[in-house]
Amino acid sequence: MSTLRFNALKETLNRKNVEVNEPARRSDIFGKNVFNKPSMRQHLTKQAYNSVIDAMENGTKISREVADHISTGMKEWSIQNGATHYTHWFQPLTGATAEKHDAFFELEMDGTVIEKFGGGQLVQQEPDASSFPNGGIRNTFEARGYTAWDPTSPAFIMGTTLCIPTVFIAYTGEALDYKTPLLRSLQTIDQAATAVCKYFDKNVTKTIATLGWEQEYFLIDSALADSRPDIQLAGRTLLGHSSAKGQQLDDHYFGAIPSRVLNYMRDMETECMLVGIPVKTRHNEVAPNQFELAPIFEEANLAVDHNSLLMDVMRKVALRHNFKVLFHEKPFAGINGSGKHNNWSLATDTGVNLLSPGSTPMKNLQFLTFFINTIKAVHDHEELIRATIASASNDHRLGANEAPPAIISVFIGSQLTKVLDELEKVTDGKLSPEEKTDLKLNVVGKIPELILDNTDRNRTSPFAFTGNKFELRAVGSTANCANPMTVLNAIVAQQLIEFKEEVDTLINDKKLKKDEAIFNVLREYIKKSKKIRFEGDGYGQAWEKEATKRGLSNNKTTPGALKAKVSKKTIKLFEDLKIMSKVETELRYEIEVEEYALRIQIEGRILGDIARNHVIPTAVKYQNRLIENVVGLKEIYGKEFKKVAKEQMILIEEISEHIEKINKGITKMTEARKKANNAKNAEATADQYCEKVKPYFDEIRYHCDKLELLVDDEMWPLTKYRELLFTR
Repeated sequence: MSTLRFNALKETLNRKNVEVNEPARRSDIFGKNVFNKPSMRQHLTKQAYNSVIDAMENGTKISREVADHISTGMKEWSIQNGATHYTHWFQPLTGATAEKHDAFFELEMDGTVIEKFGGGQLVQQEPDASSFPNGGIRNTFEARGYTAWDPTSPAFIMGTTLCIPTVFIAYTGEALDYKTPLLRSLQTIDQAATAVCKYFDKNVTKTIATLGWEQEYFLIDSALADSRPDIQLAGRTLLGHSSAKGQQLDDHYFGAIPSRVLNYMRDMETECMLVGIPVKTRHNEVAPNQFELAPIFEEANLAVDHNSLLMDVMRKVALRHNFKVLFHEKPFAGINGSGKHNNWSLATDTGVNLLSPGSTPMKNLQFLTFFINTIKAVHDHEELIRATIASASNDHRLGANEAPPAIISVFIGSQLTKVLDELEKVTDGKLSPEEKTDLKLNVVGKIPELILDNTDRNRTSPFAFTGNKFELRAVGSTANCANPMTVLNAIVAQQLIEFKEEVDTLINDKKLKKDEAIFNVLREYIKKSKKIRFEGDGYGQAWEKEATKRGLSNNKTTPGALKAKVSKKTIKLFEDLKIMSKVETELRYEIEVEEYALRIQIEGRILGDIARNHVIPTAVKYQNRLIENVVGLKEIYGKEFKKVAKEQMILIEEISEHIEKINKGITKMTEARKKANNAKNAEATADQYCEKVKPYFDEIRYHCDKLELLVDDEMWPLTKYRELLFTR
């Protein structure tokens, strides 16, 4: 056993549980480090407080004079709670959060020292826009960019730093973050959905998109993780033979949480409570050392911020407990990967969930309107939905018999399928009195009988209706939720706008009653979107063939899937809704294809390094030991040694073959990488890395993993799967 591997295992086994002081009542500390409404009431003037609330609820602008009052109150509150610095906290297109800390400390001309934080510092700061991904729209020497305060997401304290959630834009005005398009999409879905809600309730003045994410992750002892170069640099294992015992027995799923892990969870959840992340559920997931946590649903913008903040908190707390958190979608081959299910719904300011059936036919008609329009939106933009969940890491998970396939479909369950089938049969044009009665009482009137779990769940569906929400199950565990939420808000908003135009036309031009007009349009939508609905096993080959017949896309790789992001249809969608300009859409595509290529490039270099500098030398060393053994046997047995040393000779030959295949594979992979690096543009580079470089990974890994089974365990340099997954 290598010294590094031995020391890592020894250190792990000697770990002691970190003492955790968990509060008896979560409610006592929830939001303690958040500049929320109670804190604002205490530290702001009435005018300043009302301005913030108006900005949060109605999107009104805050004047610079009022911003000065707000900044003063925010500073006093944060200093009272131990803050010494402040930062604009934002989410650039790196996939991570970003922050630059400034002290409240200021030195006056007369030498006196004061704590200072003005409205200008609250509202806007200037990070370097050329050093973050920008899709080529900013030169290195064009550095100016801006972060601007988002008052809809409250400031919070992390450690001794006041963190102010902000958007991030270039000097030329383009959004360079995830939050800006999300905020625009939320405004768009609000306007579109509220206009449709007026058909059913004139009192509705606002519609809120809500999100409840489910975060899956692995916890690995930090010493074991640090002993693996691939985990250190790529966040996943690039080689390693499966353990004899994996997840076959399903004994980890929902099992008792190991005490050391539970202590980590308790500590992490306490930190979450302090910064207002409403985490509620925790449990063991399917794979060994895999876990999940989920919060209470929130307004989508806040939920996105909280998920990004959560991942920061999880990493920070993991250090205290000598763990490394792995968010990669597929850190270990042969066992389940990790996702981040996005549960999306719409709620009104009158307290109604628009995707929850009501108690009357009219409420049910409202439900059906938003339910069917959402299905139609996914049908019309299924390739864009696939593109929004695409990444190099999520490619390992999608369709791997543990997550939804790359084919986008909608699962609604047997009862709602029957309802839509009956609605589809309704007569065209005006309804007779009998039809109206039959429709309202026998079709729409049946919906209140539905309960949240009226049908079995379908874990193979990428987009499933689960009772009072739609669950986008295909989102990867590393993803920023803003990406899929922006797209989902946009396509549903566009669909609702079209729906209202069609209904109004039938009411005004065809003189149909409102209900009849709505039924007529919904019936056509049911027919047009029928091919996206699928209730069966999404993993099977039969579904792939059926999906092809239906004309559904099946983009299995990220470079192929991402092309939908810059189609004329997508660019028009975002431009028409004023969510993103053509430049903003194209720069995101450029960033994502470049990131894909870079991640495959990095993994290829890591794999080549480990294979040539760790695996092959160890195999040669073991082979030399076998050769010495054969030589010794020859000295003892003379001509008869071949019979005695037969198995050793076979092993020597097998090892030589695997070494040869590994070495040749790495050489070919390196040559393919060089060609990819010289491709004409980022898109071509990504395509070549996908098609020409990545296929060598499996070949090289196969022979490395075979050597792991042949070489003496005491000599093998890399921490093995059984140690990574079962040592706690």
